[in-house]
Order: sequence, then structure tokens, then C-alpha cells
Amino acid sequence: MWQRYLFVLASLIPAFVVAEEGWIELFNGQNLEGWIPKIRGEEPGQDKSQTFRVMDGRIAVAYDGYEQFGDRFGHLFFKRPYSDYRLQLEYRFVGGQTPGAPDWAFRNSGLMVHSQVPSTMPAAQDFPISIEVQFLGGRGDGKERPTANMCSPGTHIVYQGAFTDTHCIPSSAPTFHGDEWVQIEVRVEEDRLVEHRVNGQLVMTYGGLTTGGGVVSGHRPGMKPEGAPLKSGYISLQSEGHPIEFRNIRILDLSKPKD
Repeated sequence: MWQRYLFVLASLIPAFVVAEEGWIELFNGQNLEGWIPKIRGEEPGQDKSQTFRVMDGRIAVAYDGYEQFGDRFGHLFFKRPYSDYRLQLEYRFVGGQTPGAPDWAFRNSGLMVHSQVPSTMPAAQDFPISIEVQFLGGRGDGKERPTANMCSPGTHIVYQGAFTDTHCIPSSAPTFHGDEWVQIEVRVEEDRLVEHRVNGQLVMTYGGLTTGGGVVSGHRPGMKPEGAPLKSGYISLQSEGHPIEFRNIRILDLSKPKD
């Protein structure tokens, strides 16, 4: 229980008290300028049902334009890739699950890092080849469902010193119920290191990022060579069938200028 109290205390602190200079806001709070949607069944740049939209200064993932979800997994990409950085955002789940969405997608979304270029995803591709910082919310059944887990569509990692092809690995974060805002920070150092923090607390560390494996379909052959180091890529926000909102999305680029 003491861990839960620490997270509650951290949530009372003003969000992201940032001491360093150089942070860049990726979302202007007014429109989706600089962001590229990719919905399964549509070409990059299309979002016929307005899955991703701006509401009250937040990026909202909404499904009022869907009769059935129909495995139309979506991602909203920022316009440029990064390699070494710290990324911060807040998210919260809202409302009920969309009809036709899979049961595992209940209060399930995520932040994808080191994603493939969105223009390389065919219409039929479901998930980008990437590393996912998975966001989960509690089901209200008393069972633990931690957030900020690691999932690996088309990728592998080294976890606790050993290579693993396990698709999803849980973090040490607590379970969050209801519609509360949760603070996330991800630190990425090329293929060497990824750290997940929830409300300021470190909950997961891993490295050794490579492409390969499964849990991605509809991609072009050759996009995920087995064992190739994954050193950089795009950032994207996920749509998996449950409404979610994002805000305060900012990045600190740690990469060294190239000659």
C-alpha cells in the first residue's frame, strides 16, 4: 500500500515541474498541426472518422464516428523522428469501450516510441513496428492492472540482462482506476536504454532494442529484419478502441548535434 500512497502524493505535485531548458511542446493545444494519423484500413494521413481530434486543449481519441470498432487500430505520429530524448505527457481514460473492440483493449492504449516511418505503413497494417509504452486502467474488479508496461510489436528487447521475445512485460506501477490523469515520462537512449516513469517514479528499465518477432501484421516485407538495432524512430499515440485523452506532451531532445 505504501507504493500507492507515494504515487498519490506525487500526483498532488504540479505536473512536470521542469528545471531544464530546451523542452519543446509537441502539441499546441489548438489543432493537430505537426501530427500524422494512421488508421488501419486507411492510408497514412487519413482519418475519415476523426478518431483523433482536439477538445478543450487536449488530444482526444473518440469513436462517435464508428458503428463498430472493427480492429481499426490507429496511431497519431509526430512529424519527425528522435533518437535520444525525454518525453513527458499525461493521459486519462474516459467513458466506455467502443462496440466491437476486443476485450483486452478495455482501458488499453499506449505511446509508441522508435516507430517506423508512418508513410511506410500500408493501409492494412495494424501496429507500427515500434516499442510500446502500454497504458492500462483498472477494471474495477480488485485485480492489479499496472500501467506503463512494455510491449513489442515487431521488436525485441533485453530485460534484466537477458534477451526476451515476450510481447508484454508488466511494470512495477500501481493500478489506476477511474478517469484520473496519470503522468508519464519516458527516457530513450537510442537502442541502449528505455526508462518508464509514472508520476515521477521509475517503474521499468530495459535496453537492447532490435527489430524482429511478430505481433504486427500487414506490413511490407523487409521492414523488420531480425536482430537489427533499433536506434531511432517516430513517436505516436495509440487508438485501440477505448476513448482516451492526452495533454501536456513535450520533449527534451538529448541527441548531440552532428557535424
